[in-house]
Amino acid sequence: MIKIKSFTFNPFQENTYIAYDETKACIIVDPGCYDETENTILKNFIEQNALKPVALVNTHCHLDHIFGNKFVADTYQLSPIMHKSDLPMLEYAPLAASQYGLLLEEPPEVTNFVEEGDVIKFGTSEFEIIFTPGHAPGHICLVNKEENITLSADVLFHLSIGRTDLPMGDHETLLRSIKEKLLILDDKMVVYPGHGPKTTIGFERKNNPFLQ
Repeated sequence: MIKIKSFTFNPFQENTYIAYDETKACIIVDPGCYDETENTILKNFIEQNALKPVALVNTHCHLDHIFGNKFVADTYQLSPIMHKSDLPMLEYAPLAASQYGLLLEEPPEVTNFVEEGDVIKFGTSEFEIIFTPGHAPGHICLVNKEENITLSADVLFHLSIGRTDLPMGDHETLLRSIKEKLLILDDKMVVYPGHGPKTTIGFERKNNPFLQ
């Protein structure tokens, strides 16, 4: 059974996730830890629960979702996993950081790319990759239909959707991603977003003002 631990990190209040199961294998999704204090919080949880990180996954490469990439990559000898279409976002991230007056350590090189339908495994568990562009050109979500868990990052939020006014964002593409990839999922599907509280597909289908 998959357990999800969330942390709210960095000045953008981004949700970093650790997903793990009874084998203690885990994946780290969108590490947003910005400073030594946040790095320590993430590391302590992993150590205190005797977890073994086996994958570092970036749903997309906006600044707030990759602050901790270098720390996680160096600490656990993991190479980031992402969709190749988001490489422009990764390349743009240092400039974005400077524009906000923030520090971004040189992101580690990415050599592991995923496509829709690929599976990320950890222990006896797995997430399927679905391709959900719009907020970012290479945005992906992680879905486990058996346990009704979706890590939606910045595609779908509680009563909101991802912004599309950032470079390479597209509103119509985002809405199409939500309607064709997420709203087809079970109403009981629990959605863990990149910012704010968790929600469900059923709740958003009925109540999200952007989807009516």
